Amino acid sequence: MADNTFPGAMILDGGLATELERRGCDISGILWSARVLLDHPEAVEAVHLDYLLAGADCITTASYQISFEGFAEAGYSSAQTVQALESSVAVARLAREKARDRTGRQAWIAASLGPYGAILHDGSEYHGRYDIGIDDLVAFHRSRLIHLHRAGVDLIAAETIPSLTEAEAVVQALAATPDLSAWVAFTCADESHTAHGEDVVACARAMDASPQVVAIGINCTAPHLVSSLIERVRSATQKPIVVYPNSGEQWDATARSWIGHATDATYGALAHEWYSRGARGIGGCCRTTPSHIAQVRAVLKAEA
Repeated sequence: MADNTFPGAMILDGGLATELERRGCDISGILWSARVLLDHPEAVEAVHLDYLLAGADCITTASYQISFEGFAEAGYSSAQTVQALESSVAVARLAREKARDRTGRQAWIAASLGPYGAILHDGSEYHGRYDIGIDDLVAFHRSRLIHLHRAGVDLIAAETIPSLTEAEAVVQALAATPDLSAWVAFTCADESHTAHGEDVVACARAMDASPQVVAIGINCTAPHLVSSLIERVRSATQKPIVVYPNSGEQWDATARSWIGHATDATYGALAHEWYSRGARGIGGCCRTTPSHIAQVRAVLKAEA
């Protein structure tokens, strides 16, 4: 994203790993969607393409679960980890080219930077209570950012960030790639607090101070909480706000299953409300599908 600006309204994509699972892919291992990227990159490309054809202006790479630590645990070398990071961007580029040929629209590629809790595969990204210091968190994020930057992404999507400490670690890690921009999206427990418990206003204020953070947002959070969270983030920043909540269902890390009810039929109406409250990047996270994004596209196209 060369000019560090957002358009008037940007449509993000929806859930990647859960959409792969819905299509029959196995994401049960510790590498989650990265396993599919390694074994069946064409499946990842197909999901990217369908989101673009549904109306997304920005797709997010299958790099959320890729890390040197996580891949080492699964038996992969550092070189193979770098290759996977690069592949996540290359696959997204292929989908973007195919979509452009069919629609004439250009799209952005945001490299997904998942939280440290993602490699623990125990649901801890939803509470952020890690036994790790901030210096190690900075190193964890920096090691991936460098390679994603070299792969040529448009920006970074630091997402499902559960705490202010981890968000600050992401900002520090970004300093190693000073020409790389990012949005930072927090996962939240209620209408006011991150999953870890910090006031989201304080988090937005801290991210507002970083010139490399070009948007601040909320993701993988229950849809009914988003409107209030937008208001609180808006009180602390003039930067664009991105929101991409989950479907309304919740992940039970103990049972390894989704619980609750989805908001499929009302997602377009919710997107309209989020836009009216100030969100300028809108999409979906876990368990949302291309049909959700088509609803967002229809609503935001009417607003344009």
